[in-house]
Amino acid sequence: MIVFTPFTHEEMVAGVHAIAAAAADWRPTLLVGVGRGGLTPAVFLSHRMGLSMVSIDHSTRIAQFGEELVAVLARRTRDGDRLLFVEDINDSGKTIGEIRAALAAEGADMGAVRFAVLIDNIRSAQRVEYTHRQIDRAVTKDWFVFPWEAMAPKAALEEDAMEVPERIG
Repeated sequence: MIVFTPFTHEEMVAGVHAIAAAAADWRPTLLVGVGRGGLTPAVFLSHRMGLSMVSIDHSTRIAQFGEELVAVLARRTRDGDRLLFVEDINDSGKTIGEIRAALAAEGADMGAVRFAVLIDNIRSAQRVEYTHRQIDRAVTKDWFVFPWEAMAPKAALEEDAMEVPERIG
């Protein structure tokens, strides 16, 4: 049985404030919201930090929103920009790993790339520089429902949760 646990709007706002404070000393120059889950926190973080934001959706496999944008972002790192990618959760690490690999393949200065998430699974294949909350998937099997996901029908949430059943059961 899937345990759905709301990640409230208030917790998201607290997470955005925590990430902004933690990332301030690094001074990112551009935020990159990772679609879909990272877009809302990235917009909030953009307002909180006073930074411009772009979005990327590597998972759609639509070149203009993924591969082509990765090439542009890689070039920006070589030109001196510091990119802070924003996601809702680093669970398995698949998305973050794919983005890092794509940026590296395009010659990005990986020292100018960092990731921030609201929830970080300490057992993920990827590490992130900034997080609001850590979980251990060996212990916490809940499926977190972010405010923007709460709009989805329960069947869609169940389908998303079951994409990697070992995460939740």
